[in-house]
Amino acid sequence: MLGGLVASPAQADDMAEIRAIHAEMRRLEAKVEQLEAHHGMSRGSQNVVAGRTLRSGPHTGGRAVYSAPSGQISAMPDLSQLTIGGPAMSDDAQAAAAAENTMTEAIIPAQAKLDLDSSSPLAITQTGVDSLPPVFRIGGVSVRLGGFIDFSNIYRSKNLTSGPATSWGSFPYANSPNAHTGEYRPSAQLTRLSVLLQGSPTKDETLSGYIETDFGGAAGTANSYQTNSYTPRIRQAYMTYSNTKWGFHVLAGQAWSLTTGYTQGLLSRHEQLPPVVDNNQIPGIVFTRVPQIRFIKDFGRKWWLGLSFEAPQVAYATSGSAGDHQMLSGGDTLASSGTTLLYGNAGSGMLNPNAKYSMDVAPDIVLKGALDTKPAHYEIYGLARWFKAMSQSSVPGSPIRERVSFAGGVGGDVTVHVIPRYLQFTGNVLAGQGIGRYGPAMLPDATFKANGTPAPIPEIIGSMGLIGHPTPNLLVYLYGGVESAGRRSYTGTDGYQYGYGVNDLALASCNVEQISGGSCDAQTHTIADLTVGGWWHVLQGGYGAVMTGVQYTYLRKFAYKGGDGTDPTTGGNTIYVTFRYLPFQ
Repeated sequence: MLGGLVASPAQADDMAEIRAIHAEMRRLEAKVEQLEAHHGMSRGSQNVVAGRTLRSGPHTGGRAVYSAPSGQISAMPDLSQLTIGGPAMSDDAQAAAAAENTMTEAIIPAQAKLDLDSSSPLAITQTGVDSLPPVFRIGGVSVRLGGFIDFSNIYRSKNLTSGPATSWGSFPYANSPNAHTGEYRPSAQLTRLSVLLQGSPTKDETLSGYIETDFGGAAGTANSYQTNSYTPRIRQAYMTYSNTKWGFHVLAGQAWSLTTGYTQGLLSRHEQLPPVVDNNQIPGIVFTRVPQIRFIKDFGRKWWLGLSFEAPQVAYATSGSAGDHQMLSGGDTLASSGTTLLYGNAGSGMLNPNAKYSMDVAPDIVLKGALDTKPAHYEIYGLARWFKAMSQSSVPGSPIRERVSFAGGVGGDVTVHVIPRYLQFTGNVLAGQGIGRYGPAMLPDATFKANGTPAPIPEIIGSMGLIGHPTPNLLVYLYGGVESAGRRSYTGTDGYQYGYGVNDLALASCNVEQISGGSCDAQTHTIADLTVGGWWHVLQGGYGAVMTGVQYTYLRKFAYKGGDGTDPTTGGNTIYVTFRYLPFQ
């Protein structure tokens, strides 16, 4: 009845629904025929084709319909064959597709099985959407859905008032009352949904669009009193173009930075992310997730070269020095010289008005090369950054000057299949100046010189991990990571040190317990962690998959020693117990 009919745009939705209904009717007819055959009630002719019964009879309207062998029932219509807004599919074609997509009572073959053998399992670190069949098609574009429902129980030995993304650099010193009490925080904010759209203009070309979101946003009205109304946010949203003949790939949109490690190649959704629960990863992992445009060239899918231009932001260190002597006083004025600074502005338009955004002169640039071999994957890259501030001397009539500094570093990543399918080793490192934003501990990128010029801080970020697969349904991991910031300071005309990593601070109050929270101007030197955890794949079938995970992280934070000999340190424990339902897996 609908074969060959092309709908107008106004009728497209109705026609799609009609086609789906007709396909469901054919499925039910096929099931009726199967039940009749089982009870010896069939009245139509039968022919066996490829192990299935091809029937025609009064219930099929004269059309041939496949029914499944004994012990099976036919599945719901294969919506991947359903085309919306494009050439219509005939009733017979849809009925045949529906009857072909059969399932047993225990499992649907079309369901993609969870794969825990990878060092970065997609079902945990991403949403595994690439391994799933299309749900439906819009014209020539396939639509795949991925994601999971997450319920995480978080316990921290010190109160950070932090959601499921731990603020690793915020573990309090003894002067804070929060250092003497823990926190328990259950959350469903990590629940995630993804959509992958793909079309192929030619056999060598693929266009893709990927959107990934969770509920990690916290608008001004968000709270945990009654409704826990936390808001959706963009995790990733990008388009890609790939030409396999040329080995050329382009990405534009918000995605994981090219500084992030990869399990193989340099293509999106193959990032080497640790299989941890925390949405802020763990200290020592290198990453950002930012808007960018990226160009990738592969040479036989073995050698890879990538160039990425990524959205910049700078975090400045402006803490105090020598007790009451502050680096910045009277707003944004350098206490040592009286120089007035402008290095950021509050957001406007569609930016957060409560956040301060740095003044940026150019994108962060990443150039990376990678090599894939059978036993291992290797990467090396360089990072270039630029920091900008506006300054004006305290001398009356002085002009406003633009101050720009160059920063960046070099890094590398490796994944080694120590025992294929059973044990992998991963490691990453990034060293340079002004790279703090690329680590989960969020150490500062830069401080200032006496004349207001940004001064990038020397830093190193690194981690190592082991990922084991004792059984097909069990994954365990062990990680150690470190982030460390060096000194970048100067002595002012008043004889005090200013900048970052100074050693004349009065820090005795950092260790004095005060319910009101005393002053502590300690500057973080190093943050280190040890993390152990695992995932158990509990159930899998036509109903989806269920996983549960447990993770423990021990963290230590070390500050630069003060001029009074005080050496503040702190630390804490974080425990996650997580449950996930993956309906598409």
